[in-house]
Amino acid sequence: MDKKQLQLAGLEASSRRFRYFLLSMVTGLLATPEYVRASLSQASPEQQDKAVAMKLDRQKVLFDRSKKFTFILTEQAVRYPLVSPHELAMQIDRLASFTRQPNIQLGVIPMGVHFTSGALNTFTIYDETLATAELDLGAIVFRDNRDVQDLIIRFTSYEGYALFGDGARERLEAWAEDCRR
Repeated sequence: MDKKQLQLAGLEASSRRFRYFLLSMVTGLLATPEYVRASLSQASPEQQDKAVAMKLDRQKVLFDRSKKFTFILTEQAVRYPLVSPHELAMQIDRLASFTRQPNIQLGVIPMGVHFTSGALNTFTIYDETLATAELDLGAIVFRDNRDVQDLIIRFTSYEGYALFGDGARERLEAWAEDCRR
């Protein structure tokens, strides 16, 4: 886990433009401490404590205004019941707060949107030179320009389905209220 966190921190330090398509869960960069801890529940307590601290430390990159982030989350990712309803509401509130940060675009794709493309995968694009696709067993790294460009085209397509700004905030606020009930 340490090695992966260090690798990600290196990518985040060297990249300027980030695109995240999040299909099933919130990324650690956007997560509350409770959500991060729950996402690492398979790890030993010792590993978990260190990984949580490293993931939370990596969140500093979000406040570097020289870097631009676009996050697209499906409703399934936003509402994934990894934590209690109260903690999930706080996680969703955190997502809504990021919609107001100038170097971050955060969009949500509500359930019921009909995609015209095939299977969806969680993936991240760093600048226009490298991309990763996340699987439950690990990540696949794409360095070939054709693969990275294909993922950029997919990402751009998904942006067309997403709600950003006020629309995203309204939807996130409604989902958070659902959790509080």
